[in-house]
Amino acid sequence: MSEFSEHNKERIATLIIVTQGLIEGGKGKDLIDAYDHILQKSTPKDVITAVDELVKLEIPMKDLKVGINKLLNQLFKAINSYKARSFNSDGLIAAFVANNSLMDEKLKAIRPLFKAFNKDPNDKNNREELLNAFKALLAFEKQYIIKENILFPILEDLWEDFRCVQVMWSIHDDIRKLLKQIIHSLETDRIEVKSFNRNVGDLFFNMYAIKFREEKILYPILLESVEESALDAKLNEAIELGFPYHQPKETLITTKITTDTDMINLGTGAISIDQIKLIFNHLPVDITYVDEHDKVCYFSTPKKRIFPRTISVIGRDVKNCHPKESVHVVEQIVAAFKNGERDHADFWIRMNGEFILIQYFAVRNDDGEYKGVIEVSQEITEISELEGERRLLNWD
Repeated sequence: MSEFSEHNKERIATLIIVTQGLIEGGKGKDLIDAYDHILQKSTPKDVITAVDELVKLEIPMKDLKVGINKLLNQLFKAINSYKARSFNSDGLIAAFVANNSLMDEKLKAIRPLFKAFNKDPNDKNNREELLNAFKALLAFEKQYIIKENILFPILEDLWEDFRCVQVMWSIHDDIRKLLKQIIHSLETDRIEVKSFNRNVGDLFFNMYAIKFREEKILYPILLESVEESALDAKLNEAIELGFPYHQPKETLITTKITTDTDMINLGTGAISIDQIKLIFNHLPVDITYVDEHDKVCYFSTPKKRIFPRTISVIGRDVKNCHPKESVHVVEQIVAAFKNGERDHADFWIRMNGEFILIQYFAVRNDDGEYKGVIEVSQEITEISELEGERRLLNWD
C-alpha cells in the first residue's frame, strides 16, 4: 500500500497501543479518553496497517480478536463516515454486498423467532421455524469460501500489510462453529438455554462484524488499490464456487495467466514439465492414461507401484494389456464410456495383504467428446480403517 505521512504513522501507532492496552487488561475508558482525539481521525487504511502489525506481534488470535473488536467499537463513527468510492453494480464487490444484504435480512427474520424461543423454549413449532432459519444461514459459508479462495489471494499479492485477512478468516471459522453448535442444540431434545443464547449472540455479533469490516474497511481500500476491472475478472471464478443467495451474471472480463516460455499454462495455473512429472509421481496412486483410440499413452511412476508398468506398454492397445479372462471387463468399461452410458467404474480387491481400490474415469473435453480413460489404483488399507476425525498435526 502507499507510503504513510507522519500523521498516518501516529494514528497507526495509537491504534496499536490502544489495542494492546485493551488486550492486556488496561482500563478501556482511560485508554480511549487519552487517545480519543487521535482515534477519531483514523481511516480504514490505518486499521488495516495496524492490524497487520498486531498480527506480526504473534498475539494469540483469541486475544487479538477481542482487542480488535473493542478497538473497532470505538472507531465506528470515524470508519463509518469514511467516503468510499462507488463500485460496478455488476461486479465482484457488488455481488459480495448484495449477499451481505440478504444475509442481514435472514438475521433480522431470526430475531422474533429467537425472542419467542426464550419466552417458551418448549414451543415445538417455533423451535422448528428457528431451526430452519438458522439452517438457511449455512449457505452463507459460500461467501466466506469465495473470500478465502479468491479475494484473500488478491490482497496477499497486492498489499504488504495483508495480514488482517488472517483475523477475518479466523472469525469465519468462529461463525462456522457457532452455527453448527446452534443447529445441533435445536436438533437435540434438551437445550441449555444460557449457553444457546450466548452462541446466538456471538453468531450475530461476528456476522455483523464481518459485514461491517468488509463494507467499511476492506472493500473501500481495495477499490483504492487496484483497478476494479482486475477484481471483476475474478467474478466468473467466484460464480463457479457459487454465491450463497444472490447469483450475479457472468462477466466477459477474464483473468489471463502469464507464463514463462518454459511453463505450460494449464488453465488453473502454469507449471513446468519437470514439475508436472514430480506432481504425478508423488501422488500415492498409480495412474495410467489410455487415449480415445484405446492406446496406452502414459503411466505415472510413484515410489511404490501397485501394478507393474514398463515403457514398452506405451502405444499398446489396452485390450492387449489384460489377460483373456478379464479383457472383456475392460472392453465393457471402455464401450460404456464411449457411448456416454457411464463416467466411472470402481473395483476393490485384496492382494498380498493389502486392500486395493481400482477406479476408471472417462475423460471428456469441454464439448463432452470422449478423449480416453484414466485408470487410478490406490492402496487403501489404512484409509479404510480411519474413524472419527484428526484436526491436529500428529507425526506419529
